[in-house]
Amino acid sequence: MCGRYSLFVPPTTLETRFDIQVDTAYEARYNAAPGQSLPVITDAQSDRLSTAEWGLVPPWADDKSEGRHINSRAETVAERPSFAAAFEQTTGGRCLVPADGFYEWTEQNGTTQPYRVTREDGTPFAMAGLYSRFEPTTTQAGLDAFTGGESAVASEPIETFTIVTTEPNELVADLHHRMAVILPREAERQWLTAAPDRAAELLEPAPAEPMEAYPVSETVNDPANDSPAVVEPLE
Repeated sequence: MCGRYSLFVPPTTLETRFDIQVDTAYEARYNAAPGQSLPVITDAQSDRLSTAEWGLVPPWADDKSEGRHINSRAETVAERPSFAAAFEQTTGGRCLVPADGFYEWTEQNGTTQPYRVTREDGTPFAMAGLYSRFEPTTTQAGLDAFTGGESAVASEPIETFTIVTTEPNELVADLHHRMAVILPREAERQWLTAAPDRAAELLEPAPAEPMEAYPVSETVNDPANDSPAVVEPLE
């Protein structure tokens, strides 16, 4: 799975790398975690950086705590009701999730050791994602002056997203049995625009060759720790 990642390259690097405008509030994240509002590039606004909350909420959910999916399996995104509409781009759609590293945990000597996985050259990459808009309602009593009943009051809609995962490559397999789908650079725009059959073909493990993994401090276990120290290799 992918449960934590980083993105702290300068905004100008994102603009050049993904050919987008970064005109939204962009904040460096060394320890991005589920529930946070994070940068995405959507099929609806592929020329700019948008934000969405990590943890897709299906459109039919009663509240945003229901069915928070931080990951979706590549093998079933076209079938599972929570993801199919976004994958087919009928409700919600597909997105790129920019990152410059992600974290996995492995058992070592009776403890759990976190590792950071990056490209060897340190450049950002795009993970395949799906997004959906959740429009919550809250029920309040006594708002109907004539019946004394309850009324549904609409709240602000929330954009939410999930990261698609697949089988691990040789590097990540030593750390976890799943990994995020890291799209080839030439396939990123295809993921946003291709027909479902073609999009499904893109959901393959990324090659291990340009990637590296190194151990980091257990301070990454706490999402509140979001500083450059989190990404430093252990001595």
